[in-house]
Amino acid sequence: MRRAFGALAVIILGLLMAPAAARADSPSRAGSLARAGSPARVALIGVPGLHWHDVNATDTPNLWRLAGGSALGSLSVRTVGRITCPYDGWLTVSAGVRSAVGSRCGFPPPLEQRDAGAVIPDFKWLWTVRDVETAGTLGEAVHAAGQCTSAVGPGAVLALADRSGRVDRYAPTPDKVTDWSACRVLAVDVDDLIRPYIAADRLADVPEKLSPAQRKAALKAADAKAGAVLALLPPDTSVAVAGLADHGSEPHLRVAMWRAPGAQGRLLGAASTHRDDMVILPDVTATLLTTAGVPVPPAVIGVPWAPSRAVSLEDGTATLRRADVAGQTIRSVGGLFFTTLAVLQVTFYAVAFLLLRRRRGLESVRVAALALASVPVSTYLINLTPWDAAAVPALALVAGVLACAGTLTVLSLAFPALWSRLRGRPRGAGVLGPSSVVAAVTAAVLLGDLLTGTTLQFDSVMGYTGVVGARYSGLGNIPFALLATSVLLLATAVADRLVRAGRRPVAVVLVAALGGFAMILDGWPGIGSDFGGVIAFVPGIAVTALLVAGKRVSIVKLGAFCVAGGVLVMAIAYLDHLRPPGSQTHLGRFAGQVIDGTFLPVIMRKLSAMLSTLLSPNLMPIVLAAFAFLVFALLRPGAASAGVLPVAFERAPMLRAGLIGTLVSGVVGTLVNDSGAAVLSMALALAVPLVLSAGIAALAPVPPAKTTPVLRPLPT
Repeated sequence: MRRAFGALAVIILGLLMAPAAARADSPSRAGSLARAGSPARVALIGVPGLHWHDVNATDTPNLWRLAGGSALGSLSVRTVGRITCPYDGWLTVSAGVRSAVGSRCGFPPPLEQRDAGAVIPDFKWLWTVRDVETAGTLGEAVHAAGQCTSAVGPGAVLALADRSGRVDRYAPTPDKVTDWSACRVLAVDVDDLIRPYIAADRLADVPEKLSPAQRKAALKAADAKAGAVLALLPPDTSVAVAGLADHGSEPHLRVAMWRAPGAQGRLLGAASTHRDDMVILPDVTATLLTTAGVPVPPAVIGVPWAPSRAVSLEDGTATLRRADVAGQTIRSVGGLFFTTLAVLQVTFYAVAFLLLRRRRGLESVRVAALALASVPVSTYLINLTPWDAAAVPALALVAGVLACAGTLTVLSLAFPALWSRLRGRPRGAGVLGPSSVVAAVTAAVLLGDLLTGTTLQFDSVMGYTGVVGARYSGLGNIPFALLATSVLLLATAVADRLVRAGRRPVAVVLVAALGGFAMILDGWPGIGSDFGGVIAFVPGIAVTALLVAGKRVSIVKLGAFCVAGGVLVMAIAYLDHLRPPGSQTHLGRFAGQVIDGTFLPVIMRKLSAMLSTLLSPNLMPIVLAAFAFLVFALLRPGAASAGVLPVAFERAPMLRAGLIGTLVSGVVGTLVNDSGAAVLSMALALAVPLVLSAGIAALAPVPPAKTTPVLRPLPT
């Protein structure tokens, strides 16, 4: 038996490692960057404000021609704030980590020309006053390798300056450059597009300041300068084009092009995002250094760009434009969606309270509960359709979510009834059936999404998007809450049947195995990559398993489970830290920060973000309404809810274990994640309607067990 379990563990670990390794390596299979052993000349052309809707054969012929010979990707320019100004974009390239100057958000700092080069006066102000301690990392690494830097324009100087603020060669405009091959690392600031958007050293506070004609004129000027640079560069130069900053008050995905051997006609991704068509700003730093044959300092969190799958120029640009549309749509409807969800949840509990007290409209309350519980998973299922290609993407998104939720509600009601007929309508059938269908679909969708690269969570209204730039892959905090809730409720629904059949030990093993499998996927680097989720998942699973086993749970045991979750996730993070820096996820990088003692700012930032969610008008009403309903339903069941919860727990005793385990994971997840109240509110938004639906079903009379008639002999 032990050997069998050992073999099973090896198989599971192999299955987990294989997809993670495949996704981490996939962007580099189709083409590779120059390695440290084969240095090459590399040039960065920064065009702040440029996105893929700007690039076409008519308005930007030079950039369009370059796109035809390059790998193409979306650049997420998120640094620290909601939008990124040119100063922050160039500074992030310099530092190799997301950075912001804070006091000003406009053009890069002024410089002084000295001999053939230039210097930014008092450059140390960035790390002594603004706490950008890694400013100058790129230039310092190039100089440490015995190479020189060449900059054109003030933004390029900021990107390539070493710790003293110096670049070796400088020219204010491309026509002033005397030798384009003097240095192996070159940067050019093409600010013609972004300059009209900045006044008084600030970006415009409107989404679009320029008229279409004015923006087109700025684009043509930027394209002409970029074309002049491309014509002057030595033919063997690898070229990176990056739209390094936003141009207004709304963030966008920006242009990323990479002209290098083997890159033409492919999408451009990176292991940092685990996306084959998206990169981030710190990746620019790693790309320049790696291509030039310069070792990448450990402080740089980015990884080199890597061409991925083949694509035509037209299809590639269309895909990247749709990606920005999807991200913009999700960002714009997100607030309204969560406000509407909060209103619906609070309204549902108020109406359910009134109807259940009078025992009226019970079936309507049950259907409404299942419909509400079907909404979260529907926000992921809609990504199986091309809603972002519709004429009105926001309308297509909302209509699609409602259609998916309606379909799942009908399925949850119809499937258990059909299954009961096929099985001969056993006693108790239908109490947990509809709720279990919704929980099973939610768990299956999220687990399947984790194993296939999280394509459903990305650009989802209850997931994340590259436009916001908080996460690019893995399991987000809201999806974690839904996964933990659905897995625990589904496991206890199955466990309930096993316990009734006298197989309690098997039920305990089932809860631990199913929960443990989901927890491993949640925390494994390259799959879920979720730090706080593991800490919250472990006590939820443990408490549920103990209650299924008929054991009591104490505060001491609960604390021990939380500590165990922390130890487990730190062990996973340390194993991730042992991998090469370019292969690490944020788990491994955090382990490195713990080792070198620089982790406290990360903890404080996440704590501040968590506390801010406690005042969220979209999240806390769901928490308060759901908890109030639970308290009244349990303490005064007859007056508050027609006794549905006590009846549900009597007819399906293990349901209580699943609900308590869900609450434990939700509360712990709120305390250890920066999303805070979002975790608990989404756990309650799924769990309470499903439990209420089961309770209403439990009010129905228990069908009599079928008996086989006994044939008696006739009297003689």
